[in-house]
Amino acid sequence: MKRSRLQWLTYFVMGYMLLAFFWWSVLLFTKNRDAYMAKIELQQLGMAAEGVIQTPMDFYASERYQTLMANYRRQERMIMGETVFLSLSLLVGIYIIYSGYRREVKASALQRNFLLSITHELKSPIASIRLALETLQKRGDALQPEQRSRLTMSSITESDRLNRLVEDLLLSARLESAYQFHQSPLDLGELVEKIIQEQTRLHPDASITCDKDPATPPVLADRQAMTSVVLNLIENAIKYAQGTPIVRVSVRQQGDKVALVVADQGIGIPAGERQLVFEKFYRIGSEDTRKTKGTGLGLFIVKEIIARHNGRILLSANQPQGSVFTVELPAVP
Repeated sequence: MKRSRLQWLTYFVMGYMLLAFFWWSVLLFTKNRDAYMAKIELQQLGMAAEGVIQTPMDFYASERYQTLMANYRRQERMIMGETVFLSLSLLVGIYIIYSGYRREVKASALQRNFLLSITHELKSPIASIRLALETLQKRGDALQPEQRSRLTMSSITESDRLNRLVEDLLLSARLESAYQFHQSPLDLGELVEKIIQEQTRLHPDASITCDKDPATPPVLADRQAMTSVVLNLIENAIKYAQGTPIVRVSVRQQGDKVALVVADQGIGIPAGERQLVFEKFYRIGSEDTRKTKGTGLGLFIVKEIIARHNGRILLSANQPQGSVFTVELPAVP
């Protein structure tokens, strides 16, 4: 409610400033015309008293009238030029102020969403690890080996989740500085297969397949950075799935580039938000009602890493539903 009132107040002030400036411009034109007419009458009376002119036509043909009219036209052009220049300056200033206001509102919303999401992302695994440790401490002797193993694996999984979160936060901070990657020839297909094996173990209910062309050349890339790219894309495909996650991954050569395609059958991304999802902290929907995990850093990290590797990432709709992420990287000759 407060934000809406502030927005309407901003519109009102902007409109008032434009109308006020327009009114003062009209008033200036009027005053200049009135002064011109007064000068004409004064000159005409003076010249008649001097006997210089006999009729009004003599006055309008005189040099004094021509001088008065030339000065009036020059002043009109000056007023018009100043009006146009100041109007444009005012509009540009209003646009800059309004754009800054919109950016601040957007940054505030993104920061709020990030704080809410990061709080949830930290509290959930910590609570899970604490519960597992308390159970082992209090009932460790009474638990069956399978139960102890399950609790231990759960703690390890949540610890990995925390570690991944910290790594994403550090990597996103490094990407905004002069962070240098250690690039070397990398078999992207082999890397994808290893990551899919690990994700299949972590998500046994998911259907993740890989279509890799053995003849695909390597890419010049940082292995750790590309691991983050592939992990983020596959995990997102699993996270936003409806029902059983179905993820199709392919790696093949396209001209002088290597294309990594990750397609899912999830909820999809609206066309109007397909560029926004690559912004830092941006997530679709509100943190107050969102059920999926995340911080809004994944796709930002992916985009920045791909850009640093002289590649590009494309996002399109899948059929009949879902999203398709296509990463293109220069192939090693």
